Amino acid sequence: MLLDKRRVEILDIVERNGFASLHELVEHLGASESTVRRDLEYLDGLGHIRRLRGGAAYTGESITPFEERTDKAKLQKQQIARYIASSIQPGETVLLDGGTTTLEVARCLQHKSLQVVTNSLPIANLLVNAPEIELIFVGGYLYPRTGVALGAVATAALQQLHVGTLIMSVGGMTEKGLFNSNTLLVEAERQMIAAAERVVVAMDSGKLGRSALVHLCELSAVDEMVIDAGCDEHWKQIIEGAGLKLSIVPNERA
Repeated sequence: MLLDKRRVEILDIVERNGFASLHELVEHLGASESTVRRDLEYLDGLGHIRRLRGGAAYTGESITPFEERTDKAKLQKQQIARYIASSIQPGETVLLDGGTTTLEVARCLQHKSLQVVTNSLPIANLLVNAPEIELIFVGGYLYPRTGVALGAVATAALQQLHVGTLIMSVGGMTEKGLFNSNTLLVEAERQMIAAAERVVVAMDSGKLGRSALVHLCELSAVDEMVIDAGCDEHWKQIIEGAGLKLSIVPNERA
């Protein structure tokens, strides 16, 4: 079993059960006890689990399955997506990370002549037959709960890329910066940021003031944030004070 896949599977098992014994993990994975111990030490170091005598307990925040996130703040996400898509010009190269908001952006880009790079299987499935889209899919270990390619293979592929615009979503934002819920996801997103000339974060206002398990980056690593009208004056000042362009999308009728 590949290293990334094995560690993600360990995390899934511990998360589902709250606790998993070393013996259970060894039997399930078919790996040696020493290998599983090293994996547990690695995940403990990242803060996802806590090593206990004879096993591990889950301490992190899970990635909610893609289907469960699709309907959350759907209208706001669609409005944000239309706004962002309107700023993308034909001929551009756009990198889309995985997420329900970026999937809505992809829907709005289907009929534009673009080069689109993504590590999201739902986005790739949406755009694969779009006649004007030149699609580049970034491979890697496919995280089963989100349909996003992650891990060492994905990170290595992203290191070879240079794109005009990255459109990404995050799990939350505080004064300390942007956050997401999974270390493998954050590793890929950091490489995406490094590959892009312009970084646009699409985020519904419900994520303002919320952190997640892993710190992604400081606000200064981003060029623009696009948020719905729920963004209040406090967060406007923080975002603009960090030197970012802030675009607030007005509410529309459903």
